[in-house]
This record gives sequence, C-alpha cells and structure tokens, in this order.
Amino acid sequence: MKNLIIASTSTLHGGDYLEYLLPTLEHHFAKCETIVFIPYARPGGMSHDEYTEKVAVAFSKINKKIIGLHTFENPIEGIQNAEGIFTGGGNTFLLVTQLYQNNVMEVISKAIENGTPYLGSSAGSNITGISMQTTNDMPIIYPPSFKTLGAIPFNLNPHYLDANLQSKHMGETRETRIKEFHAFNSTPVLGLREGSWLDVKGEKIILKGELTARLFRQNQNPEEMNPETDLSFLGII
Repeated sequence: MKNLIIASTSTLHGGDYLEYLLPTLEHHFAKCETIVFIPYARPGGMSHDEYTEKVAVAFSKINKKIIGLHTFENPIEGIQNAEGIFTGGGNTFLLVTQLYQNNVMEVISKAIENGTPYLGSSAGSNITGISMQTTNDMPIIYPPSFKTLGAIPFNLNPHYLDANLQSKHMGETRETRIKEFHAFNSTPVLGLREGSWLDVKGEKIILKGELTARLFRQNQNPEEMNPETDLSFLGII
C-alpha cells in the first residue's frame, strides 16, 4: 500500500528545517530506524554531503538515522533496501536528471508501490506527480524525460502563490503558468500552498494543513480544495 507524505515546503517562515512536519514524520517513519535521503536537487548548489547533514540534524530530533543515496556504491540497491525514503527540495530539473542517470526513477516508483514510506518536499514532491512540467524551477540542466514517479494521478505546483493585487509587478502569475500548461496537457494540477501537504495511504490522497489548495483542470475554472479533502477522484477518468 502506498504510504507518502508530499509536502509543499521543508521550512515555514521562522521555523527550523522540517520542524512543522516532525510530529507527522515521527508517525510516518515509525517503523524505520534508517531513512535513505536523496540529495540530488542540491538547493543553492550545496554539496550532497552538506545537504545530507542538514537533513540528519532534523531527523535526529525524532531519533532517525539518515544515509545519503550518493554514498551508496549501487544506488539501485540503496533504494531497494531502504526502510524509508526522503527526497529533498532544490532544483527539479537537476533532481530528475540525476534520478535517470542513476537508473533509480523506476526503482523508487516500485518501492512506493510496495509500501516503502516516502517523504517529498518541494522538488521531491514535484516528482511524485505524472510529470515535472509544472515545477517553478529554472531549467539549469536538460533531463532525459519530464516523466516522473506517477505516485499520484495529477501534477503538483508546490509553493503555490496567489496573485498579489497590491503588487506593481505585472508579470505572469502561477495561475497563468498553469493555464499555459493546460493549453497542451490535460493532467490536473494542484497548487499546494506553504504549510500544506498530501497524506497518501493506498489510493486515498488527503489534503493536510490549515490552508486550501487550488485545483486546476483543463477547460475548467480553478477550484479551492478544503483541508481533509480526498483528492483520489482525480485519478478517475
């Protein structure tokens, strides 16, 4: 049975890394002593080791050990033997490229299908959708494919921001960008606001947190989804 926590962000304003999610993660990874961390997205260009250490400090607060996937001689075996998996945020183009280069995209997908607890934040959440095409990130590297894990039957736009009507900035909003995506693609897109996450258990996909999420579907008006809504209906054609 699938068992995922898919978070918009790792850090809320004024809080420590993953602090707001730790009670949820303690339960999510209750049966795991060690979690394999995938540091490939490298936020700000930090090294794999630096990123892994940052994550290890956070997870030490709930008595979990972190091992970076980059330290495995065989990344495929690292995923196959993982008690739990966490993919951190950063640049989704870089993350997806390295997942394909290390031949672990499909291996992670199979691990999720087999019930290995998975946590994603930001870029690590982007890849749980059908494709990475609704990321906010700069295309700093060219991935072999935009196709991602397909653990949920729609795409995400983490860090979703509403238009600021007081702003003098006249550029494109997130909503505009998603409408551009829907000019060529029919995949639904969920705008996930900061502090929100999805709790996936089997086929149920429950919106968690205090805020609504904005749902975009091709040729339909956007809708606000309330916390505790089951979004699994998006997989029904």
